[in-house]
Amino acid sequence: MTTQGGIWPGYRQLAVTGELAQRVEDARAMLRACQLCPRRCGVNRLEGQRGYCGAGALPRIASHGPHRWEEPPISGTRGSGTIFFSHCTARCLFCQNFPISQMGTGNDWTIAQLAEAMLSLQRRGCHNINLVTPTHYVAAIIEAVALACEQGLSIPLVYNTSGYESLETLALLDGLVDIYLPDSKYADDGVAQDLSGYVGYVGANRQALQEMARQVGLTLLLDDQGLARRGMVVRHLVLPGGLSQTAEVMAWLGAVLGPEVHVSLMAQYFAAHRAHDHPVLKRKLYHREYREALAAVEAAGLENGWRQELDRSY
Repeated sequence: MTTQGGIWPGYRQLAVTGELAQRVEDARAMLRACQLCPRRCGVNRLEGQRGYCGAGALPRIASHGPHRWEEPPISGTRGSGTIFFSHCTARCLFCQNFPISQMGTGNDWTIAQLAEAMLSLQRRGCHNINLVTPTHYVAAIIEAVALACEQGLSIPLVYNTSGYESLETLALLDGLVDIYLPDSKYADDGVAQDLSGYVGYVGANRQALQEMARQVGLTLLLDDQGLARRGMVVRHLVLPGGLSQTAEVMAWLGAVLGPEVHVSLMAQYFAAHRAHDHPVLKRKLYHREYREALAAVEAAGLENGWRQELDRSY
């Protein structure tokens, strides 16, 4: 089967076989004792209970629309169709979107409304559906994709995540997600917990990245317009004071995933939310720190991907 880009999105193939309908049932069942993220809170979200993330059974949406500031093969010329989900499985001290992630700003939507948002983004010419911070709403997302697929949704699905994923949830997404866009934030569990509230981040993240690579491959498959159709891109935000352990993260990516993996190194850090009270996070990223991060990428043999420019000198 082909589309204009040459490849049907994975969810359409699952719909043809009937597997997508089964995924809807399996995902919804997980909400009875929520296991969607590695915290495994075990709350019954179908009866109104809420775990660490604060999310209910219905998806809460902060905003949606074309986004032109992702990596070039994701944004293309018409933008990526982003849907920003409220709440989060983390509590990053420096979160730049904390009103959405930690205060839950947004509105609860029905599954039909979420499906219509996906279709609307497709009608507006977006190259893909970009699910931002989606982990705690995977059940609703799968159900909405199934409904939108029946009504003609046919552009790739991007899973834009912190990388804090359970293998059970990723199994539900196998063949459904076309492009994974995960973070690899830390290489030290203590720092991950202190700065972001994660429990067991490093092990969960590394297992998740390997599973994502198994599902969609490391090679970023592009169509004849240079748009991503399948694959993964690993993002890493460089923090001041070496708190993101960039050298260790890059060394692991190169050694375990392989040098062909696409890495997006980000220099966009600024002190937000509670970072102003932290002795290191309250300051900007030094130019020399970012040069060290760039050197770590090179030392790991990672040549594919994108490197943001740091236009300040500190």
